Amino acid sequence: MALPPLLHLQDIALTFGGTPLIESAELSVSPGERACLVGRNGSGKSTLLKIAAGLIEADGGKRFVQPGATVRYLAQEPDLSSYPDTLAYVETGLGPGDDPYRARYLLEQLGLTGEERPADLSGGEARRAALAHVLAPEPDILLLDEPTNHLDLPAIEWLESELKSLRSALVLISHDRRFLESLSQSTIWLDRGRTRRMERGFAHFEEWRDQVLEQEEAEHHKLGRKLVAEADWLRYGVTARRKRNVRRLGNLHAMRQQYRDRKRAVGTVSMTMAEAEQSGTLVVEADGISKSYGDRPIVSNLSLRILRGDRLGIIGPNGAGKTTLINLLTGNLQPDSGRMRLGSNLQMVTLDQRRASLDPNATVAETLTGGRGDSVTIGGQTKHVIGYMKDFLFSPEQARTPVGVLSGGERNRLMLARALAQPSNLLVLDEPTNDLDLETLDLLQEMITDYSGTVILVSHDRDFLDRTVGSVLVSEGEGRWVEYAGGYSDMVAQRGQGVQARSVEKEAKPRSAQSRGADKPATHAKRKLGFNEQHDLKMLPKRMEDLEAKIAKVQEILADPDLYSRDPARFQKAMDALTLLQGELHAAEERWLELEMLREELEG
Repeated sequence: MALPPLLHLQDIALTFGGTPLIESAELSVSPGERACLVGRNGSGKSTLLKIAAGLIEADGGKRFVQPGATVRYLAQEPDLSSYPDTLAYVETGLGPGDDPYRARYLLEQLGLTGEERPADLSGGEARRAALAHVLAPEPDILLLDEPTNHLDLPAIEWLESELKSLRSALVLISHDRRFLESLSQSTIWLDRGRTRRMERGFAHFEEWRDQVLEQEEAEHHKLGRKLVAEADWLRYGVTARRKRNVRRLGNLHAMRQQYRDRKRAVGTVSMTMAEAEQSGTLVVEADGISKSYGDRPIVSNLSLRILRGDRLGIIGPNGAGKTTLINLLTGNLQPDSGRMRLGSNLQMVTLDQRRASLDPNATVAETLTGGRGDSVTIGGQTKHVIGYMKDFLFSPEQARTPVGVLSGGERNRLMLARALAQPSNLLVLDEPTNDLDLETLDLLQEMITDYSGTVILVSHDRDFLDRTVGSVLVSEGEGRWVEYAGGYSDMVAQRGQGVQARSVEKEAKPRSAQSRGADKPATHAKRKLGFNEQHDLKMLPKRMEDLEAKIAKVQEILADPDLYSRDPARFQKAMDALTLLQGELHAAEERWLELEMLREELEG
């Protein structure tokens, strides 16, 4: 029997500035459920999550939370200003029965000490502290809005593993495709103010979305044909039977209103790249280059050749020196030793992750035209700036909007629009996927694939790397960088592991009674396995045994050599089940091994 929902939103409606943002949204979260909330930038996903968290009151509809259920919400921009340090902030999330050690454990796993002052935190550090705050109590419901923003690859992969180990129900907003596919079991699509639900994970979303939109278009076409027929009757077929005519005329007016009111799906970004003349065959050559800051090596004895048409991904933890490496490879920074050589006829365009080159006081149109006229030239063809703006989903009314008031996603689209209008044969992209919705990410990927020049790409998005690059340059620590063929997944297969977090060269300082409160002890009890960890350690062997038995049964079905030709649907169903079971077994084995090692460490 299905369990009653812990959280239920029904017929939620909300209007901003006279324009309906959400019209009829539903959200139901059952115990242990893992759902992703998807939709275009500006569709209202974050607003709906805030309504679910009780932070915003809807104009209409009902919100129900099961009495006694704990809800934790991760905002995109957490506020820690009222706390003395990160540990105090995280500990406020704990309940009376929670393990107090978990606050320190989570901070340590996320690369923080607990001593950091909120005023000194970077955006990434504040996000890590906020994650520890919401994860510490292991709540009944976790509402996470872009949890991977500002996180590097080691932190993303750790967070993915941590969320899998929790029993909490989860509603997740993210632009990280791999993250969504790994964690979601159901998908909620917020589109034109309404929600649709699919009881499958994000991996199946795009196929489902396309089917829904195709069906909508077909129904709209049928309605149009029916309107034509009814209009023809109105002109030529009215009879003396008044009641029938009045009713039919009313139906015609209702159909016309339905046709007018129908909201079409938001358009897609249309990306066109202005390409320059072809560069020389050799684009970049590094011969034994090194660069250090003080005693810390950033690049040590790196030799690398980048040829025309190559797509190179650069990956590593935060602080590894990825931006410094890019500046060395593009000639903006000189190495301490070694020789750098750039190829001939290079025209480079750079997209920086901080969007620092955007003037916040300039308008959208001025940013695209450089303040000269009202047209943009792309690949030798002149286009009016309003038309070019529409290609990137900007409305004509936004032409005079100052850049400073745009959202993060809009600023990133503007940076893309301006960069792609400039002729280039070398494209340097530093975290281009930040704040972009999934449809725009797909088009950016296609643009990079079709681009005839050379691409150097820095990204923490594993799926985007797999889809776009031909090789990756990975930080191995101590200034060592090693190149692997293929994308991120290929690198992991060759290397045997993903990117490891850079060790933080700082120690936690003793805390005074004034800073932590005189009534709190200065020392902490010895770490013990928490209740959930002990439960998992006890139950996981049986869980793994059950999964292995199920896998064996599915493999028996697939052992039939004639199954595919006799029953393709059953064969595909068995293959899908096998993939799912093997993934669950792998996750269970990883969790058991992690807990067993932790138990041995604590007891030894």
